[in-house]
Amino acid sequence: QAADLSKPIDKRIYKGTQPTCHDFNHLTATAESVSLLVGFSAGQVQLIDPIKKETSKLFNEERLIDKSRVTCVKWVPGSESLFLVAHSSGNMYLYNVEHTCGTTAPHYQLLKQGESFAVHTCKSKSTRNPLLKWTVGEGALNEFAFSPDGKFLACVSQDGFLRVFNFDSVELHGTMKSYFGGLLCVCWSPDGKYIVTGGEDDLVTVWSFVDCRVIARGHGHKSWVSVVAFDPYTTSVEESDPMEFSGSDEDFQDLHFGRDRANSTQSRLSKRNSTDSRPVSVTYRFGSVGQDTQLCLWDLTEDILFPHQPLSRARTHTNVMNATSPPAGSGGPNPGSNGNSITTPGNSVPPPLPRSNSLPHSAVSNAGSKSSVMDGAIASGVSKFATLSLHDRKERHHEKDHKRNHSMGHISSKSSDKLNLVTKTKTDPAKTLGTPLCPRMEDVPLLEPLICKKIAHERLTVLIFLEDCIVTACQEGFICTWARPGKV
Repeated sequence: QAADLSKPIDKRIYKGTQPTCHDFNHLTATAESVSLLVGFSAGQVQLIDPIKKETSKLFNEERLIDKSRVTCVKWVPGSESLFLVAHSSGNMYLYNVEHTCGTTAPHYQLLKQGESFAVHTCKSKSTRNPLLKWTVGEGALNEFAFSPDGKFLACVSQDGFLRVFNFDSVELHGTMKSYFGGLLCVCWSPDGKYIVTGGEDDLVTVWSFVDCRVIARGHGHKSWVSVVAFDPYTTSVEESDPMEFSGSDEDFQDLHFGRDRANSTQSRLSKRNSTDSRPVSVTYRFGSVGQDTQLCLWDLTEDILFPHQPLSRARTHTNVMNATSPPAGSGGPNPGSNGNSITTPGNSVPPPLPRSNSLPHSAVSNAGSKSSVMDGAIASGVSKFATLSLHDRKERHHEKDHKRNHSMGHISSKSSDKLNLVTKTKTDPAKTLGTPLCPRMEDVPLLEPLICKKIAHERLTVLIFLEDCIVTACQEGFICTWARPGKV
């Protein structure tokens, strides 16, 4: 039966602490019962069933485990009883719904330690919460997300780092650093191959899980990005026959309708089909909302995902600052087998080559002035690199090669090595700029949003893609559903 939208199923008012985040357990949810976790600003976590309204459970009630604000809470994928809670203290705790929290502060024993993270188990005679305590990075842990298969965990922190862990073996898979400022939000592509983050640099950053490197940045927001989310219904995999879309004909039209309107060139499809030998091609669609009250939609297309393809057709407008000239270095790093060929370009590479070559440094002479404008526009006054003149830039370029070869050339794509970089850069984030952890603006393609629309009066805090609509919510408490084209 249709829900009565005039009154809520359940309503609770809290005094002295505010709800900050929540998560439903989709595994155990039925029409009669649903397990909802709610995190609070004072550190507690409540388990409630808004349908059954039975007695709820409270975790960290005495705040003995952590006194800081809960920033993110999620059920562990595939589990009916385990959940993970992140705090602004930079700690994460693994709980079991069945266990109690104990009446004294927990004692911990080190389980595993790596550069910039440590995991402890809870020492006690009887089993109690938390089962594990993770300490990650410096400053608040703003959000985490499990990969679609549940095996990996991506965390974003106020120190500006994305860290991706193998959740079960508690090992670090890879890291990435924001352009500047903290990272506030993170999400995985539906196939688990890409991670998108957003944060205080006003950018969305696309990171390849397999290569452990930044493959694109998107600039369209005018303030901090609060949520990023992939749209699984528009993301398409195309077989060698151009008309075989996974999904119904209706979806196919929708996809093109969206594409045409954003003039993201239909010809890309036909060109791709005629020139490409790869049998499958992919387009990912993701969205972002920010404190600038804007919703942006982004397409992640082949020319970004596979930059080593012939570049003749890759000249779509990925450059937001200067759409007339091709993005400097839109080729991205040479596809190296270990994903880190960007760290060792100097020994064998002749002077900068023309742009069509897919090396990370495109001709400095052409790109220098423009990229400093680009850097300046995005990071005006934040990074000392932004205001360098062309001459300085050239010098810097050679110096950068030199440093790369000597200090980082030996680094393999093993995550443990990568992390050595992280600890050394704690004091000065500017040192990561120009490294694989945080490539310069001109070293990776810059995406333009397909669409950028102001949709609220207050900063946006929620973005969810559903089959027939998109859900957004803002700080004023308004929740809006936006019908997809053709679904009204």
